[in-house]
Amino acid sequence: MTTEHLDDAVPGTTDRKTRTRSRTRARIAFAGWTALTALALGIVAFLIWTQLVMPADRAAAQAVFDNPAVTVTDTAVSVVITPAEKPSTAGLIFIPGAKVDPYAYLATLSGTVEATGMTVVITKPVLNLAFFDQRPLGTFTDTAPGVTAWFVGGHSLGGVRACMYAADAQVAGLVLFGSYCAAAVDDELPVLSISGSEDGLSTPAKIEETADLLPAGTTFVEIEGANHASFGAYGAQPGDGEATISPAESEQAITEALSTFAALRFMQSE
Repeated sequence: MTTEHLDDAVPGTTDRKTRTRSRTRARIAFAGWTALTALALGIVAFLIWTQLVMPADRAAAQAVFDNPAVTVTDTAVSVVITPAEKPSTAGLIFIPGAKVDPYAYLATLSGTVEATGMTVVITKPVLNLAFFDQRPLGTFTDTAPGVTAWFVGGHSLGGVRACMYAADAQVAGLVLFGSYCAAAVDDELPVLSISGSEDGLSTPAKIEETADLLPAGTTFVEIEGANHASFGAYGAQPGDGEATISPAESEQAITEALSTFAALRFMQSE
């Protein structure tokens, strides 16, 4: 007698097998739905986390809006700072640090706009994280069609992303604020690296360790007393060192270094 016939001969065997298969399918379905639910909740939690940005200091940002020497324009993809009079044809695409409000960099960069006439385009990264922003550089340069020579730069993670744009043919130079590149950049590219002596995240040691990824002619400027958050007006940052200079002092040092670099490199690129 075959197994099939034996099963038929034993009362309840077929029913037990059917119930077992049904329970197995139910467990698999439950496990699948549980995994999908966990994944969905994880995605939702991540998306919520990306929106919890370090906000710009309202007073510092408002001071830039009230400055008659510059104009601030909000676009769908960026915040643009332009000189009120006599704009040059040089511009800087600047990428914020991870989860930092783009407006936090108004006070940091407006001094250079006022001093040099350059246009600054502060990007609004996808999900507030530069690594997720794969849009081409043209997305941001298109907001300032009068600019013919573009620098690209960023703070912290934004600087790492800026390094990836550095190979673009229209980039005239690279600017790093408390940041470094993850891979080597063209040795002919002009680069300015501004760091802080008290930076607890992009530490002086880390800046030194990655210096060989930058061109031999890179201009390195370390601001004595500046920490990681000194490159933007957004308050204290976890894991950072303690700044020993005021925001006004760090902004002035940044303006001097960036203005000198931009003026020199822009003249060379013309």
